[in-house]
Amino acid sequence: MSMKKRIRSLWHHVEGAVTVDWVVLTAVVSGLGMAVAYTIWVEIGTANNNIVVFMDDQSIKTAF
Repeated sequence: MSMKKRIRSLWHHVEGAVTVDWVVLTAVVSGLGMAVAYTIWVEIGTANNNIVVFMDDQSIKTAF
């Protein structure tokens, strides 16, 4: 079999294309999910630090 015929047969062989599409789509969705989770994680840490600073500045009154 010549090289040209082999390449042509590979070009027309598309049985696994749907699987590859799903793998790529799953990888993209997973990547976006991780990016969103990281962003939320950073924002929660910032909010937590702001709450700690605010609570440290408060004083407790023991007498009325």
